[in-house]
Amino acid sequence: MILRLLKNGVDRKSWIFLSILFAVTLTVAILNLGPAPGSTFHLSTFVVSVLGKYLTYALLALSVDLVWGYCGVLSLGHGAFFTLGGYAMGMHLMREIGPRGVYGHPFLPDFMVFLNWEELPWFWQGFDMFWFAALMVVAVPGVLAFIFGWFAFRSRVTGVYLSIITQALTFALMLAFFRNDMGFGGNNGLTDFKDILGFNLQSDTTRVALLIASAVALATGFIIARAIVASKFGKVLIAVRDAESRTRFLGYRAENYKLFVWTLSACMAGVAGALYVPQVGIINPSEFAPANSIEVVIYVALGGRGTLVGAAVGAILVNFAKTIFTGAYPEFWLFFLGGLFVVSTVFMPKGVIGVWSDVRDKWRARRARTAVTVPQEGD
Repeated sequence: MILRLLKNGVDRKSWIFLSILFAVTLTVAILNLGPAPGSTFHLSTFVVSVLGKYLTYALLALSVDLVWGYCGVLSLGHGAFFTLGGYAMGMHLMREIGPRGVYGHPFLPDFMVFLNWEELPWFWQGFDMFWFAALMVVAVPGVLAFIFGWFAFRSRVTGVYLSIITQALTFALMLAFFRNDMGFGGNNGLTDFKDILGFNLQSDTTRVALLIASAVALATGFIIARAIVASKFGKVLIAVRDAESRTRFLGYRAENYKLFVWTLSACMAGVAGALYVPQVGIINPSEFAPANSIEVVIYVALGGRGTLVGAAVGAILVNFAKTIFTGAYPEFWLFFLGGLFVVSTVFMPKGVIGVWSDVRDKWRARRARTAVTVPQEGD
């Protein structure tokens, strides 16, 4: 089964993507840990953290492309699953602090002491154990997605109506998590993390380890998604996307296919959020903002919907541009982002990967024509 998964999940294009991913990751890791600070070849820890954040966004974009590009379900609320996974990891990191907090309480996080909480809420129990937190990273977004999808898909809610409901879901969660009495830090969220698995979060080695973990998670998610879309199951998903009514007429339970891939994508988004939090050092309700989920859709549209590789590439390109623009021209970033979406929709409907494929095919066709042997005299 595992060999079949690998066979379906890794083709030539996938090998190229994975090879570049790990080559870049290892190069950055070596240049950060190897050369001494101040050396020409030394890369700062800031670069390591930024690249690690980009890879978590790439995994999130991959999860959106799986449901939108191959199943036709446009989600404007995947940021909710991403943030829930982040909160699950953040809760573990807060429990890891213990008595080292500002108030020195052995069990309660600082914000609970400040708000005069007398005991740890029941839903915080168990997060002092990493394995439990890791389980919740996948289970909480997965269960929420399963319940949401069960009702939505069996009620045959589709199209723009489903997109609006997903956006309403993440907006409702944002409003709820902003409340101090929810027990998640309110407006400030969770921050001031010290370590993870006993390792200092500020050390270069830990940052590199988180970068490598993000790359491994992205590669694993990519292989799983590629294996699904390349299988018979994936063919049915594409049929549901292109002609759901006809697929139902042929006897397929379209809602079951949609529910499975929707839940899986939510779990992938949760893992992305969990890796994001220790690298940026904070998680708060603003991550639930619907604009963040819409931005992820732009990643996929720019990179190439229904390509998987394009989703990851689009996430990295947009976030790189965001880093540049928000540093130099912060007031123009949203205009630039909107322009990217318009350009990709009007002029590049297949995204960057689609444009690259078209250029490559034309070049190969031209080379094939010029390689045709001209008949010699007497032949």
